[in-house]
Amino acid sequence: MKFATTALALGLAGFAVAATTGAASAQQITGAGSTFAAPIYAKWGDASSAKTGIKLNYQAIGSGAGINQVNNRTVDFGASDMPLQGPDLTQHKLMQFPTVIGGVDIIVNLPGIKPNELKLTGPILADIYMGTITKWNDPKIAAVNPGLKLPSLAVAPVHRADGSGTTFVFTDYLGKQSPEWASKVGASTSVAWPVGQGAKGSDGVAGSVKQIPGGIGYDESAYATQNHLTTALLKNKAGKFVAPTMEAFEAAAANADWSKVQNFAINLNDEPGAASWPIESATFVLLPLDPKDANQSASVKKFFDWGFTNGDTIAKDLLYIPLPKKVQESIRAAWKSVPGTM
Repeated sequence: MKFATTALALGLAGFAVAATTGAASAQQITGAGSTFAAPIYAKWGDASSAKTGIKLNYQAIGSGAGINQVNNRTVDFGASDMPLQGPDLTQHKLMQFPTVIGGVDIIVNLPGIKPNELKLTGPILADIYMGTITKWNDPKIAAVNPGLKLPSLAVAPVHRADGSGTTFVFTDYLGKQSPEWASKVGASTSVAWPVGQGAKGSDGVAGSVKQIPGGIGYDESAYATQNHLTTALLKNKAGKFVAPTMEAFEAAAANADWSKVQNFAINLNDEPGAASWPIESATFVLLPLDPKDANQSASVKKFFDWGFTNGDTIAKDLLYIPLPKKVQESIRAAWKSVPGTM
């Protein structure tokens, strides 16, 4: 896939997306949070501004920081890959809705190993990040990779150093695969990592893995593709080793059951299906129910309404899965609880 320059030039400390419009009086909306969502929001901002008259300024500073900023009402919306639960939404007077779905890839830097040649499992990943697997030719890795020449190289795990929704998705997946991980580490935007090196932002993880022989990390597909990193196959719930492809992401998303979740807080990890990629998430927007300016909230809704109506092709080009139309309609109905008319 080819990405637009605005989607690719993400700095380690976050970035600002300014979608330009010819109208000098265009309204600007501000958002902050998820780096997972940054490429799609950048492209939607570029593509929509001439039609909507709205400029988007988005800071990709990580989900944790985005949640804090919207809680403090310093931005018009926050963005998080970790869905908030009812009590948190109520406490901070927020509504939550998803925008797109994307996969989290496992990326490695191993001499002589080609993309999607290495096979890994959830329990092996948990052991790597617990520090109990320390060499790439460990018998557990060798057992699922018969015939593959594994280097006698130290495993160098890389993880996010900032509060990250992608970290929540990854650690939640590890907890589903490993009781030890679930009990000792758990799932959150920030955890006490037993081992590994931290890197700031999605592009920081990608860059660190690319630089460290023996490196392994987790990152959104957009960043893995952008940095031409070696991705690994992963064993899914059906016992099949699958590659992180658009088809695998779509297979997992197709199995999602939205009917039983509240506040759209769906968990897409470890979905059933022989073709499903096992680490996947929606990314979410947090919108104040008591905005400082109802016109700003109206513009936020108008921006994402444009994305839902016109942005499917853009999303797919960036390896995101558009939301089902029924979910989009449910979101539009939920927007009525937020002040401001589109």
